[in-house]
Amino acid sequence: MSKSAILSSSIAKKWWMALTGLFLCLFLVGHLVGNLQLLIPGVAGKRAFNEYAFFMATNPAIKLLSYLTYISILFHAIDGIMLTIQNKKARPVKYAYERPEKNSKWYSRSMAILGTLILVFIATHMQNFWWKAKYSSESFPLHKEVLYDPTMAEGNKVVDEEVEAYYTTQGSYIPVSQVEVKNKTELYQSTAAIKEQIAQIDPSYQSKGDNPKVAVAYKDLHSVVYAFFGVDKTNEAGIGANSLAIAAVVFYVFSMLVLAYHLMHGFASAFQSLGLNGKKFTPAIKLIGNIFAIVVPALFAMIPVYIFLTK
Repeated sequence: MSKSAILSSSIAKKWWMALTGLFLCLFLVGHLVGNLQLLIPGVAGKRAFNEYAFFMATNPAIKLLSYLTYISILFHAIDGIMLTIQNKKARPVKYAYERPEKNSKWYSRSMAILGTLILVFIATHMQNFWWKAKYSSESFPLHKEVLYDPTMAEGNKVVDEEVEAYYTTQGSYIPVSQVEVKNKTELYQSTAAIKEQIAQIDPSYQSKGDNPKVAVAYKDLHSVVYAFFGVDKTNEAGIGANSLAIAAVVFYVFSMLVLAYHLMHGFASAFQSLGLNGKKFTPAIKLIGNIFAIVVPALFAMIPVYIFLTK
């Protein structure tokens, strides 16, 4: 059998659907573990999530896996469309007496529709977060925290002075007033701050070179996500609460419900397509698949609901 015949056969398509589908299930688990850090309260959660986002964006191995994920999503979608068309061509005329609801669940007969809805969600989800963080020309907020610096006040009293500082990828803090931002995340010594200091000593001083880069700051994706789901982050990151936050939450929860039904059939179907089923294994596979299809989307859906309700 030729390679083209193997690639075009329905069996081969089902194999590829199964393999890409199971790989994407692994991706869902990894993505969920990272996103659950959004539920950690306070500054600790902000640090954890932004550090996770930075690691996902810069680690070479993760970058390779991300490209494999993009390819798998596209291949899974295209393969699903081709299988649907192929199945319809194989049986262009319906049987005179046909009661599909008696033989299969509605979601198993609606995988193409469910898959299309998931693809729409992925596209909008990436546009709202991934595209803005990686490729948008718009400025992106950086991770800032308010530190407390003991300062001598009048009457020989020590008070805590609030200092706004960038949290850097080196694990250090640099006061915002001492640096200027270039290339979105790179922090350089602030020309204005240095000139102000030097003017008091030598007003005639002229700089002969650029100020050095001192650190790289984390992008504040945590604040972007929280603002998108209704939390006002104006003071912290310069982002107001999304006026359509309730619609965003409803759309997200609905998409996770669609994903649950898609997984309800797809998980067990993938093992069947690969021939990894039988009287001994099928009940266990179906049980694990049902648990996976309920728990993973439910945890994803819980995140925007929690953010919206606790704002």
